[in-house]
This record gives sequence, structure tokens and C-alpha cells, in this order.
Amino acid sequence: QVQLVESGGGLVQSGGSLRLSCAASGRITAINDMAWYRQAPGKQRGLVARIMHDGSSTLADSVKGRFTISRDNSENTAYLQMNSLKPEDTAVYYCNANIREGLSAWENHWGQGTQVTVSP
Repeated sequence: QVQLVESGGGLVQSGGSLRLSCAASGRITAINDMAWYRQAPGKQRGLVARIMHDGSSTLADSVKGRFTISRDNSENTAYLQMNSLKPEDTAVYYCNANIREGLSAWENHWGQGTQVTVSP
């Protein structure tokens, strides 16, 4: 019943910026961490950034200084601000979150993904 929906992907030139959004909906009691992963064709899915409920966050070394993760708890939404984009950032970006829905236990959820393409 809980859904994560990503938006904001697209095509951008090297050095450009994009802002991704991840909106959670459903019978949500609480959201713990929210995270962004990415996966390029033929590559393993890897963690890009993670943010806890209190706003503390971690970033992959490859995106430090360029990406920022944030969240709006009142809207159950996480964001990924991506600046100084490089061709190697090209991938499908997935939202992930640990969510307690209704009276159920904590469960892990994935969004459908949004494509980010960075041209040389």
C-alpha cells in the first residue's frame, strides 16, 4: 500500500544540475531513513546518499561536494540536489526508505526509478 514515487530526472549537460524528488504515500505511521541509490546498465546498484529522520546524512565519496540530500518530514518527501553533474553520474536513480505503515512492523520500500542522463 505504501508507495515511493521519484521525479525530476532528465537529460542534462556536464556541469549542469538536477533536483530529484521522492514522495512517500500510504498509511504511513513513521519513516526512518530515506536514501537514493543508482544503477547504470551492467553495473551493481550502489548507495548515493542516505538521510535519517533527524536530518543527519551520509554521501558516497563519488558525489561529496556535488550532491546534497534533504527531506521534508511534513510532506514525507526526500530530495537529491545534484550539481556539477558528470557523465559517470548517468544512471537510473532509485528512492529507498524504511517505513512503518499502520500497525505493521518496519518495511523496506523501493521506488520505480527515474533516469538521469548526463551528456559530455
